[in-house]
Amino acid sequence: MSTTVVIIVVVVVIVLVLGVILLIRQRRGAHLREQFGSEYDRTVEETGDRREAEKALEERRERRESLDIRPLPPEQREQYRQHWARLQQAFPDDPGGSVRNADGLVVAIMRDRGYPVENFDQRAADVSVDHPEAVEHYREARRIAEAHNAGRASTDDLRVAVTSYRALVDALLDDGGTDRPGDRDGNRGRAHRDPQPGRDTQQDGGRQ
Repeated sequence: MSTTVVIIVVVVVIVLVLGVILLIRQRRGAHLREQFGSEYDRTVEETGDRREAEKALEERRERRESLDIRPLPPEQREQYRQHWARLQQAFPDDPGGSVRNADGLVVAIMRDRGYPVENFDQRAADVSVDHPEAVEHYREARRIAEAHNAGRASTDDLRVAVTSYRALVDALLDDGGTDRPGDRDGNRGRAHRDPQPGRDTQQDGGRQ
């Protein structure tokens, strides 16, 4: 076999290998984009590099699979719903307290379900695998809660925070114990179901 033929064969093999690698990366990216939705875009923007973002999301998914996330018993879910109803009812008299309690409630539910809760960023990353749309609202709620602690949040801001916390509370309580990473269809469109905490508790409180 001549040197020219050998070179051609090597070049063809390299092109084929690179093509396969590119196809694998494209499929992986498409799968991650489908699973994480806007969280995928947020991570790409945050890292500034698509490949780095996909690596980070893969690591999140692997970490999530290593966790023992479990469904709550029906009676415990109902207790948390009642807790939320009381929290909403208290909002008009104590908006800031309601936001603090909402944040604590989210942490308690996550802890009972098996998520590590020591660090907010890690909590958000872990829960984003199961509920990537709700975690957007979680970050927004947390941002407002921190602004409130610094004296920079209005009552309307706090109302948005409670509504945003509810998006994650609903997701954590209403997933039916499926606990399948990427299974988020049941939680879409829930974030704005209760736009004004404390003003519709008579109609809504019994469903919390």
